Amino acid sequence: YSEFNDIIASIADMDADVITIETSRSDMELLDAFDNFKYPNEIGPGVYDIHSPNIPTQEHIVQLMRKAAARVPAERLWVNPDCGLKTRQWAEVIPALTNMVAAARALRAQ
Repeated sequence: YSEFNDIIASIADMDADVITIETSRSDMELLDAFDNFKYPNEIGPGVYDIHSPNIPTQEHIVQLMRKAAARVPAERLWVNPDCGLKTRQWAEVIPALTNMVAAARALRAQ
């Protein structure tokens, strides 16, 4: 949907405190833009594909965030879903968000 390599400098010029990027479907591939551009602020790569009924495990979220941390300093990363949760039912959302929190805690403890 987006080619961040072409627009990342313009995004940085907007000086947003945090940007979020839908990256769960691409297995963090969209973060390739940050290999050559050092984004100055915080980034929330999506780790929960809200268009799928699959609930991400804590281990999968940790794996995705480690990939993200290879490109963006960990202290500037946020853990978040790809976008809003309106397509999901509570029975899917609650365990997915619980796993996101558990993954963030596990990564901070390391």
